[in-house]
Parts: sequence; C-alpha cells; structure tokens
Amino acid sequence: MADYIRYRPGYPPALIGLLQTESGLRTDHVIADVGSGTGLLAKLFVANGNRVFGIEPNDEMRQAGEEYLSAHKHFSSVHGSAENTTLGDSSVDFITAAQAFHWFEPIATRYEFLRILKPLGWVAMIWNDRRISETSFGRAYEDLLVRYGTDYTRVKEAYPEPQDMETFFGKRKVQRRELPNFQEFDFEGLAGRLRSSSYAPKEGHVNYAPMMDALHELFNANQKEGRVRMDYTTQIYFGQLDPRSGARPGGQFGAIGRSE
Repeated sequence: MADYIRYRPGYPPALIGLLQTESGLRTDHVIADVGSGTGLLAKLFVANGNRVFGIEPNDEMRQAGEEYLSAHKHFSSVHGSAENTTLGDSSVDFITAAQAFHWFEPIATRYEFLRILKPLGWVAMIWNDRRISETSFGRAYEDLLVRYGTDYTRVKEAYPEPQDMETFFGKRKVQRRELPNFQEFDFEGLAGRLRSSSYAPKEGHVNYAPMMDALHELFNANQKEGRVRMDYTTQIYFGQLDPRSGARPGGQFGAIGRSE
C-alpha cells in the first residue's frame, strides 16, 4: 500500500478546467468520486472548492484516502461501492471514477448512478494510459510487464474501450477528451511504481528478483541525470446518462465491467 500511495500517477490539474468548460463544473457542485482509493482524483476537486464524497469499498484504500485528505474539510469518506454508494437520491451533481470503472458491475452501477444524480447531472470516467510506443523506455517497460507480470495481459484487456463507454452512457451521450500527463522517477521511484501495480509479482515470487534485475538494466539504459520519465495520456469520457438506454438486449453490457 505504501508504494501505491506514493508512486501511482495522479491526474492533471487541467482536468478541472476541461470539466468547467465542457460540462459546467462549478465550485458549489457536489461530487461523488466512486472507487476513490487513496484520494488522488478527489484532491483536485476539493482543491477546487467542491464538496466530495469518496466512495471506496476497500478498507485499506479508504483509510489511506482519509489520511491523505485529512486536512480538507470538504472531503467525506464513505464505505460504499459503485453498485451501492449509500448516498441519497438526487444528492450529487457529478459522479467521477478514476482508474476504477473496470471493477464495477455495469448494469447495477448505472442504476445507482441514475439514482444519486441530480437532474441533468454529469458523469466522468477517467484513467491514465501509459504511452507505450512513443519512446524506447516505454516499449521496454511494456515488454518487462508482459514478461514478468503475473496477469498483466488480462488486466490490460479489462480496461474499457470507446464502444463500452457509449454503451454505458447511452448512444451519442458521451464525449471524449485527452490530456497529457507524466511522472519522473529515480530508480527507487520507478521500482515503487512497478510494485504498486496489481499485476507485479510480490517479493518472494519466482519472477520478483529477475523482474527487479531487468528494471535496473532498463533504468540504467534510459536514465538522464538519474531520472526517467513515464508518459501517460489521461483519458476522459464524460456526459449525462441516458436513462432510456445502456444495456444491450438480454441485459448484457458486453466487455465492460471485467474485474482486475
């Protein structure tokens, strides 16, 4: 958990301006951040002056988020889930989910979101995609994950595709934008970033020592002045849920909702 808290990528501050311009976000809007984890996304909204309810089912994650945002009076931690937030009917103006949608059961989640949203409320689904192919470091890091990760390919395939977002929001109800994002690491930070991933083998696993050896080689080959840069594209899908659509015939959503 310490690696997760310290080394996971956050979200670019420009996200707030984008939602202000594109969906009318105001400081008096109430936010439900679903799957809020350690509070990385919620921090942007409380810094903007928003009242934020962090909905998190995992006790360790939720406690870490409470500590991280303890100085922010506009943040409230809630033991709940996407399918059962425990919030009141028509109680929030925005729902956000960052790096969490692939954990949700989509049909139950959609009903719950429609229940807690105020009329004309907005939903934003957000996640960071590593820019794999643009640098030799990015390509080599990807190869390392494929080679040593315990279930990296399955986790990678679980992330939603654009057609899945259209299914969830309703046809022609969702908009998509991208923002640049990055992290810079010394070796300790890069190792922590790798260990923070769910698919990274833990110490004692047969793949752990060779993975760390390979990471040393990768860092040494790509570092400049003792640091490497990991680039991301922050994907933002946002819109207003269409209450008349969302599930396919037979109640199926297709690919979305596969668990990590």
